[in-house]
Amino acid sequence: MKSRYLKQELFIGKTGQKKIEESTIVVFGMGALGSAISEMLVRAGVGKLIIADRDYVEWSNLQRQQLYTEDDAKQKLPKAVAAKQRLQSINSQTIIKEHVMDIYFQNVEELAEGASILLDATDNFETRLVINDAAMKQNIPFVFGACVGSYGMTYPILPGKGPCFHCLVDYIPSQNVTCDTEGVISPIVQWVASMQVAQAMQILTGEDVTSTLRSFDIWKMEHAEMNVEKLKNLDCPCCGIEKLHPFLTMEKQTKADILCGRDAVHIRPPVPRTLDLKYLSKQWKQQTTNMLANAHLLSFQYEPYRVILFKDGRAIIHGTADITMAKNVYTRLTG
Repeated sequence: MKSRYLKQELFIGKTGQKKIEESTIVVFGMGALGSAISEMLVRAGVGKLIIADRDYVEWSNLQRQQLYTEDDAKQKLPKAVAAKQRLQSINSQTIIKEHVMDIYFQNVEELAEGASILLDATDNFETRLVINDAAMKQNIPFVFGACVGSYGMTYPILPGKGPCFHCLVDYIPSQNVTCDTEGVISPIVQWVASMQVAQAMQILTGEDVTSTLRSFDIWKMEHAEMNVEKLKNLDCPCCGIEKLHPFLTMEKQTKADILCGRDAVHIRPPVPRTLDLKYLSKQWKQQTTNMLANAHLLSFQYEPYRVILFKDGRAIIHGTADITMAKNVYTRLTG
């Protein structure tokens, strides 16, 4: 029986394929980019894939997040759980570890430990800075990717070689432009994901990778490249001479943020906690409507808000972009 990777081996060789099969890759975020990246990786034969995401599947995800189905949205399955099911059906030989969790300073180093490459599929700068610090501290390549509207960009970060993500923050387009304000179309997701996976495969197989920031507007068909090697900052606290890794400490963290693309706030408790979802469902049954529960979360309408409580203590409060109000609702519901 011919190898399922025959066509890939013709291009990267059997040695290159063996390196991919021996690799461990972490994908942070399982939304549009994360689902596309992960599918390409398991089809390529990556040995071990670690996926982490804090969110659950919604109807609005189905336009661009290719791993998920209408049934996943009906059940409000956590994205990491739904993604693992689909990915494992594509390649049963890949070891897949899923984590339904927020990505922040207290867990990022453990997620990254022993990885060959870290792939960014998140939707906010703070999380990318946390991952960047973990990559620099553990000397792991980190491939940045982002897209909004019809515009996307990628950049491979190689510890000790070029500038890290923190060095480039001032050179990356406005952090205030998000899918909430601009929307996003599926073709640019595929472009960014393809670039990130190609760069990951180059790194794994020992190809030379340059410190080049690439961008593309798939609607206007405009492409740009920028060699950023000279932008490495020797005073950078993440990759400079004195490496402090400031984003791996509590002082740099927020505990709530507005979710991209939705009138909603994500709440993370300052200290990890386990919520008794069964108890909470009984406690709030008379004061809420449209309650839905599964092993991972509790969803209900708490007028005028729709609330999602996760087992690990996190929450998503829909119907407001006011962080203070969202925190008040969270405290009222969970104590």
